[in-house]
Amino acid sequence: MTSLPDSLAGEQFLGTHPETLPPDHVFPISWLHQVSCPDTPPHFDAFWERRYQKSLDLKPCPRVVPSSTQLPGVRVFDIQFETTDQFTLHGWLTLPIEDEIRCGLVVGHGYGGREAPDHPPLLSNAAILYPCFRGLARSLAPPISPDPQWHVLHDIDRPEKYILGACVEDVWITISALLQLFPRVTGRIGYVGTSFSGGIGCLALAREKRVRLAHLAVPTFGHHPLRLRLPTRGSGAAVQRVWREGHLRLAPSLALHDAACAARSIQMPVQCVCALSDPMVTPPGQFAIYNALPGLKELIVLSRGHADNDLGSDESARVSSERNRFLSEIGRD
Repeated sequence: MTSLPDSLAGEQFLGTHPETLPPDHVFPISWLHQVSCPDTPPHFDAFWERRYQKSLDLKPCPRVVPSSTQLPGVRVFDIQFETTDQFTLHGWLTLPIEDEIRCGLVVGHGYGGREAPDHPPLLSNAAILYPCFRGLARSLAPPISPDPQWHVLHDIDRPEKYILGACVEDVWITISALLQLFPRVTGRIGYVGTSFSGGIGCLALAREKRVRLAHLAVPTFGHHPLRLRLPTRGSGAAVQRVWREGHLRLAPSLALHDAACAARSIQMPVQCVCALSDPMVTPPGQFAIYNALPGLKELIVLSRGHADNDLGSDESARVSSERNRFLSEIGRD
């Protein structure tokens, strides 16, 4: 079996058999701040830059119609547009009713997809595009499975075709679609990604120059060497299963789709929400992304990730308040 390089400061804390830790293990923050980035493949930047430039050449041709989804205070539209590989992405667009449009937001979703736009909107003066990434939610695309345990494995043995890279291209094309509809938000675009879209967004933002700032919450796909070793109940469990079976050559794809390696190249301000305990996305992977960010960054620490119903009201309110404060900078001159 091909091995992945594993660069990790503080690994002694994990012990010889990190596989024995429970998925909801609580990691000490002092250790999490020591998690370093895995080794980056020598052709990492060239791999992504080529795909980014190719995506910029594509015209998404967004089509917008009034939606049957109704939310107070915003106008809701159904949207679809063309992305790479001749896929059609679907989602929603919301526009303020009373406020002037001063900025734009691209808001991703977790591996569970989404059923409607967020409400209330994260910004009252923004055109907000909510894409459903290919194969998920409104953007079903057989033979891609919408089940996270299978979606994450689609073409995993083919680095140029792996589904995660295709979804990164979807982020770039979504930004293009937003700018095609609202060119006046140029220079005032933010990205919001949670879990799946946090990791996908991190890979996309490493090349992206059109986004002013980003909020990434409990982002996944960070530090694949650790994701292969630490127990999880998320999509990483499926990757671990095929890795243990040894019948696929996963190392090239995983190394090229590591969000922590991508984070090293992100230049915009980033606000990260990382958890001390998370049964779905291992905390060391989340902190590997945050630790690798080289520029202006903020950290919000959760006691537990992927457990919205279990969060105390004070912690939820703090995260929402800090996120909205951070995002409000998009619309400022």
